[in-house]
Amino acid sequence: MKTRIAVTGGKGGTGKSTVAVNLAVILALERNLVLADLDVECPNDHVLFKAELANKKPIETMLPFISYGKCTKCGVCARVCDTGAIIVTREGLPFVLPRLCSGCRACYYACPYDAIVEGRRIIGYTYATPISTGSSKFTLVTGMLREGEEHTPPAVIAAKRRAEEEPGDMLLIDTSAGTGSSVAIALEGSKLAIVVTEPTPLGLHDLSLILELLDMLGIEAWVVVNRTGIGSEDKIAEEAGRHNAEIAGRIPYSRLIVESYVSGRPIVEYRPQSPEASVFRSLASRLLEVIA
Repeated sequence: MKTRIAVTGGKGGTGKSTVAVNLAVILALERNLVLADLDVECPNDHVLFKAELANKKPIETMLPFISYGKCTKCGVCARVCDTGAIIVTREGLPFVLPRLCSGCRACYYACPYDAIVEGRRIIGYTYATPISTGSSKFTLVTGMLREGEEHTPPAVIAAKRRAEEEPGDMLLIDTSAGTGSSVAIALEGSKLAIVVTEPTPLGLHDLSLILELLDMLGIEAWVVVNRTGIGSEDKIAEEAGRHNAEIAGRIPYSRLIVESYVSGRPIVEYRPQSPEASVFRSLASRLLEVIA
């Protein structure tokens, strides 16, 4: 079983991926690491490495087909479908809307006349990409939902499962934004969560939400404040303290980090002696102590 560390933060755009990829580069020097990008609607860890995704595998879910020869128009399938993927026509016949189907199989098990046939459909893909940067080598597992798909949890589950199957002793998880079910699935089983926020009113609001979720999941939280200097951090520290979460790092608002994006090299490789890089080295050092 791999040691799981998650990088999360309720608000989008706070710098979760920046933190995840820089920690991955450092931690991979000491541990056999797998980095999992579970932001399946907009995965971008590979972009920050300028890496081409490799080893593609489809993510399949169950898709119900109706055997109209057996259907009695009882409507049970439509009533048990909690996503509205099965509607009943004016003639009383059920009709499936594939993009709304979550693949839960409730209709399949509920139909009293065995009129539901279990089919399959592809909702996305997972990738396992070898990353080599400087002296670090590790595997990046990426989950990617197909455009227009409505349900993220099956893709998150598939990508997380593939990351667990990759050889290694440490799993670093980059979650999506928010506090929805897909984030909870990504966080589940983590020893520690690094919550990335920013000193803005919206950053504070979403920090509160994600810390509440971590409390419910029983996961210890460290807070990293990104873009320090653009606002007051007093309320950030107060909210963190309310949830017994310490401020584990502060990343300055920096042009160098933007330049590292453009170069396709994490800041710890792009400018290893910079103050920005030292924040990540210090954070990684503490993580290694905790999971030792």
